[in-house]
Amino acid sequence: MTRRPESIPVRESDAATRGRLSLLRGLGAFALAEPVLSILVAAFVALQICAPRAWSSLPALVDWQTVMTLAGLLILTKALESSGFLTWVAHRLVHRIHSERALAFLLVAFAALLSTVVTNDVALFVVVPLVLSLHRLTPLPLKRLVIVIALAVNAGSVLTPLGNPQNLFLWQLSGASFGRFVVSLAPLCALLMALLFVLVALLFRPKPLDLTIDVERHPVDRALAVVAALLFVAFVLLADTHHAGIALAGVGVGFLIWRTQIVLKIDWLLLLIFVLMFIVLRSAAALPWIHHALANLGLQTPLRAYAAGAILSQGISNVPAAIVLAGFTHDWRALAFGVSVGGFGLAIGSLANLIAVRLSGEQGVWLPFHLIAIPFWAIAVFGGGLVLYFF
Repeated sequence: MTRRPESIPVRESDAATRGRLSLLRGLGAFALAEPVLSILVAAFVALQICAPRAWSSLPALVDWQTVMTLAGLLILTKALESSGFLTWVAHRLVHRIHSERALAFLLVAFAALLSTVVTNDVALFVVVPLVLSLHRLTPLPLKRLVIVIALAVNAGSVLTPLGNPQNLFLWQLSGASFGRFVVSLAPLCALLMALLFVLVALLFRPKPLDLTIDVERHPVDRALAVVAALLFVAFVLLADTHHAGIALAGVGVGFLIWRTQIVLKIDWLLLLIFVLMFIVLRSAAALPWIHHALANLGLQTPLRAYAAGAILSQGISNVPAAIVLAGFTHDWRALAFGVSVGGFGLAIGSLANLIAVRLSGEQGVWLPFHLIAIPFWAIAVFGGGLVLYFF
């Protein structure tokens, strides 16, 4: 039988179609998995088409001091996490808990405290899996716990420059010392934690729990934990004196030689997101009509800068809001207050909210999350404004 000559092109055409469909499915899956990065890439392409900048000018838009500080902290927090020390501490803490309410108070306090030193998203990667493991031992109100833990890491991370990316950026931008930054943000952190403990008391009952069957061993790599803790202190001291590049080089090279996997496993996409945020948002803010609109807001007054941070975060998240608004106000404390409070409310207000729900694996969390988080945001905005005005 003679083979039809057209059969080869037909097969090639089918293969090409399947290849294109596979590529589109892959891009779609990536966009769903990394929506923030995908939006930033699309926005960058649109800006380069509509208002092109010379490629050589783009690196100047990035605050490299902040990016290097973030990279170093990601390495050190990954080392601390990999050592198993944080999980060991968490399980030790819950051994004598006897009620749902007591457990919720402890988890909220632990998540908030942890987020002051290892960033709010890393705190979630420790606390939410802990809650899931405890839920396997005894039935827990999982959705409510995940919601208050998300609020807790947003509230606790307010206190220090290490707590979240927007604080890190504003700390480097302000030139304030580590201690001054903490003292400046402490009143707001105290208010948010007080509100959160009231919320926990209302949401959870003193229902008895039995967690005594949690006898699983949690080994700790003591050498890694000690080295990570000591380097953490040294890194912060160097970053505080604006030597983040030297600190990053030392930490990065040291772990590449000693524990290569720690460096390889950090969230490299987060660093890329940060670089693109600076480029996209500063390019967008420089567009004449956007620059004119933001300049007319009069953000030089503290309360206006605060309100702008709290409200804009609801639309574009608090890290981008901090980057955009920093060019229009010199009051870094008011802006820090605003974007910190902006982490509550809508889920997009803080990436930590999205991470918490994603880690929980629970369906139907978004409605109860917003029923709790939006009223909390409204009260926090009012209370934070009073704190800013009187303190």
